[in-house]
Amino acid sequence: MIRETTQAGTVHMAIQGYEGSFHQEAANLYFKKQVTVECCDTFKEVIAAAKDPDRTDGCLMAIENSIAGSILPNYNLLQGSDLRIIGEVYMQINQNLLVNQDVELEDIKEVHSHTMALQQCYEYLDQFRWKLVDAEDTALSARHIAQHKARHIAAIASKLAAELYGLKVIAPKIQTLKNNYTRFLVLRRREDLPAAAEGDKASINFHTDHSKGSLAKVLSIIAKEKVNLTKLQSFPIPGTQFRYQFHADMEFEQINDFEKMMDKIKPVTTGLKVYGIYKRGSWK
Repeated sequence: MIRETTQAGTVHMAIQGYEGSFHQEAANLYFKKQVTVECCDTFKEVIAAAKDPDRTDGCLMAIENSIAGSILPNYNLLQGSDLRIIGEVYMQINQNLLVNQDVELEDIKEVHSHTMALQQCYEYLDQFRWKLVDAEDTALSARHIAQHKARHIAAIASKLAAELYGLKVIAPKIQTLKNNYTRFLVLRRREDLPAAAEGDKASINFHTDHSKGSLAKVLSIIAKEKVNLTKLQSFPIPGTQFRYQFHADMEFEQINDFEKMMDKIKPVTTGLKVYGIYKRGSWK
């Protein structure tokens, strides 16, 4: 698939999901709406599209959620992709009840959405005797009720989906847990990296020789330097018996502090890779 030419200053990024998905909302947030999207069915396809210069400029991919935790398969995709992290965005996930413009609450008989979105809204949904129907995607359920001009079906999806498909938000922010954030990574190909900026966060992968205390040595060095370890995630090394590698996120004030720390842990690791140095995201 050959991508269409984008306007000057606009990037074309692969995302998982359909038009109106939370991934597209996050892309708009990070790129200040100077972005078009390549919609993909799976995260594996997202990475494939991001690696192909004829399709995209890169991708934006969810990596962890404040409630559900790490999206482990996506860490594995990152590791095998050779893509580089250039940024991150934290976005609050607000689930909204959407209907066609002439529909009122008393007209609703069914609610369609992805099963996870439905589960996140049970406290609100339990007030009604609506039939809950699992859908493939939140944005796709919104598009479905818009296309069919449904009078008795609502969808749970993003505010962006309501805007794109001309729907009405009849009940906003109906998720049970309001403090629900997802962290998304922005990935680009190595050869297309923008001019180096002064970053204050980095993501690395490392593994040790698994001798006694080897991991403790690495963590001790990090603790002694001016670097704040914000995440440590272990993964099995393929083809080995219960040996592990580690993904680490860390924050710092000066890039020199990070580089000094890297020089010190290199001798006590058997594999060390930097996924990216970038500006830390803020909670929106």
